[in-house]
Parts: sequence; C-alpha cells; structure tokens
Amino acid sequence: MARTMFEKIWARHVVAEGPGGQTLLYIDRHLLHEGSTAAFVRLARTGRRVRRPDLCVATADHYVLTSPGAPAPDAEIRDMVQSLGDNTARQGIVYFGQGDARRGIVHVIGPEQGLTLPGMVLVCGDSHTATHGALGALAFGIGSSEVEHVLATQTLWQRKPKTMRITVDGRLGAGVSAKDVILAIIARISAAGGVGHALEYAGAVFGAMSMAERLTVCNMSIEAGARCGMVAPDETTYAYIKGRPFAPDGEAWERAVAYWKTLPSDAGAAFDREVRVDGAQLAPTVTWGTSPQDALPITGRVPDPAATADAGRRASLERALAYMGLSAGMALTDVTVDRVFIGSCTNSRLEDLRAAAAVAKGRRAVVPAWIVPGSGLVKEAAEREGLDRIFREAGFEWREAGCSMCVGMNGETARERERVASTSNRNFEGRQGKGARTHLMSPAMAAAAAVTGRLTDVRQL
Repeated sequence: MARTMFEKIWARHVVAEGPGGQTLLYIDRHLLHEGSTAAFVRLARTGRRVRRPDLCVATADHYVLTSPGAPAPDAEIRDMVQSLGDNTARQGIVYFGQGDARRGIVHVIGPEQGLTLPGMVLVCGDSHTATHGALGALAFGIGSSEVEHVLATQTLWQRKPKTMRITVDGRLGAGVSAKDVILAIIARISAAGGVGHALEYAGAVFGAMSMAERLTVCNMSIEAGARCGMVAPDETTYAYIKGRPFAPDGEAWERAVAYWKTLPSDAGAAFDREVRVDGAQLAPTVTWGTSPQDALPITGRVPDPAATADAGRRASLERALAYMGLSAGMALTDVTVDRVFIGSCTNSRLEDLRAAAAVAKGRRAVVPAWIVPGSGLVKEAAEREGLDRIFREAGFEWREAGCSMCVGMNGETARERERVASTSNRNFEGRQGKGARTHLMSPAMAAAAAVTGRLTDVRQL
C-alpha cells in the first residue's frame, strides 16, 4: 500500500497504541535550551535521571544577550542560562554554552551539527522545531511537561495528525525567496489552514531549494497551524549532512543513505488534503497585520476591512490596522520603518546573511539595523567572507548569535509603536516588545527596508 513519508516515519517509531487515539512514539533526538529548566527541576525532585542523555543536546539561545560583552539584564536570566549548564553537566548531556563557538539558536545548530537526520522523530520545547523537517525528519515542538516525559522515558504520547501536501511548481522569479514562498502559502491557506495536519512540501520549487531555504519554509509551518512540515530527503539533503560532526560516517553512512532513500512518499500515496501553488506567480511578500496570514505582495495595498463580509474577520482586520497604525488602501511601499532585525531561527544562516549583504553593499542604513547570526559558526563563516565588514560599512550592527529580538526574552526588544522590518516568524501583538509593530519579510527585503527606511520591493534595488 502506497504510504506518505510522514506515515513511514510514524509507523517506524510506534512503541504502543493507547486509549483515546493516543500513540506512544520513540524519540530519536531531544534538543534542549534554557526553557528546559523547569523540566530538569521536576525530574530531580522525583529522583530520576535522564534515560538517554546521549540522544539529547542542549544550547543557550533564548536568554543570552547578543550585544558583545553586555551583562545579563537581571539575575533571573543569568540563572536560567547557568541552570541549563549545571543540569546538562549533572546528567551527562552535550551542551553548547557561552564561549563555545558551536552555541547558537537550537534550530540552527541541530542541522548544522548533523544532529538532525532524515527519518528521525525529533522534539524540542519550542514551537519552531518544525524547522528540522526540512531534512526529512518528523520534528515538532513540545511543552514543558512533555520535555520532562521525554527526558525520563525517551518516548512521548501523541495523536496522529492528518496529512497535507503543498505542491509548488514552476520557477521563482528574481528577488523571490523561500520566505516569500512560505508567507504566500500561509496567506492562502490561513494561519489555521494546517491545524491537525503534517505538511509535506513538494514540487519543483522545493526540489530546487537549498537546505537553508527548505529550513526557512519548514520553520514557519507552525504559523499555518500545522503540527510539522517536511521536505523529502534527496541529493541536496545528503550533500548537506555528509561530514557534519554528529552525522554517520563510513559504513554507517552508506546504511543511513540507503534507508533515507526509502523515505519519500510513494507514488500514489493519498494525502488528506492537497494544495497547489504556481511558483512563477509569487512576488516578494511582506506582512501588514498581526498574523503571518496577513501577508501580501510588496506591490499590494493594505486591505479595507469594510470590503470583508464576515463580521468576525472584519473586526479582526480593524483591530490589526489599529495596532499596526496603518490605513486601508495604503500602498505597502509607503509604509516607513523605524528599525530592522535580520536574524531568528527562520533567517539567520550564512545564506540569509549573504542575501542581506548583497543588498547592503555600497549602501547605507537610514534606520537602526541589527544582524544576528544563527550560531557562532555562522558568525565565523560570515566574517571569513567579509560579510561583517559589508554590514558595518553600511551602518548595520553586527551582533553575537542568539534568538535576540525575535522573541525578546532577553530584553532585546523594540520600543512601543516602533515599526520593525523583521526576518523572524511571528508578527503577533507585542511579540518583539510591548506595542512593537512587526512586518515579516525575507533577509533581502529587510536589508532593502534598512537602506530606504520603508517597505521596499527589493527588485527595484
């Protein structure tokens, strides 16, 4: 019987079937960050140890400051980072802490270190764990009590989601990136369109994407309400993984690749829902509202709530426009920005920084602009290529690795009513600071906003 990639991976990891449609899954990899502290405390309180410390890896990302040499803003944040180091040392878990060049955003270092492999079930206490599905893994975020359960048992109870295939064929035009693709998809299916589903991205556009681009797309699957997002492993995947520190090698590599080649969905496999998009019709895309689904081509205009028949949706649009300080019918290219943030687990890899640098080179930022690499290794690689010099000469601020302003847990936030052109993944009210107004876009589009002071069609630069 023809099966989808999701079904193949799920079936391989079933430990037991339980009541109420619950399935106990075996977990291959557990990634941890400072938010795991409470789970470690509860584990210690019951006198239990981590069952498989060799399958766990931790890093500090959410609470560390990215301003070079800056002290932690308060004792609580210092304690969160220190506690992760103490707990991982006590339990024998590999930890990339401060001072380690490998430290970085958990969803950047997983693939970077070869910790994420096709066919795995991978979890982390962070909603954007869907990122790792770009390598053909079944990866999803879990809550604090679930983190404790995985630490103690290396298993997790889950309900099996439905499947949805999103096929994007054709060829992307100049200036159109992976971020534009996923924003356009979410705008089409809505922020609730993937609820209860595992997404598989297929078609010529994804086949042509680099691994960094696929990671961007899968990262934002959660913004469509999906449980996870996946791309079938192929030669691009194998080339990316080969030689990475935690990847298999020698005979183990050959066996692994042989297994990975069995993972793509079978011809004729049935999905619960199919969505098709013409990649040639996509344009550079930005958000205008307070949900990732509030996205339009940069050539568009702010929508008019009065044109919406549904009363609930109309009220939602009115609230979004009021929060964002925008007027119906306003051209998106007339929207000025106060600050630019280029970073996050969505767009902080070397390829993303190259795209931003290509726009920044020879120009000058007219608003404050931060560049936050996704890991210490990304930062080192960018500096070897001279990207840091390009950014500094253009007036951008070159910072240390971390989550930074994407979520603002470390105090790195925008001011109230400050408008931010951001490469992050969420534009919710208050996401980047109380009252901050976030517009999501690609690294190239964010760099274009930095040098023009407004939302700008990068194709014009």
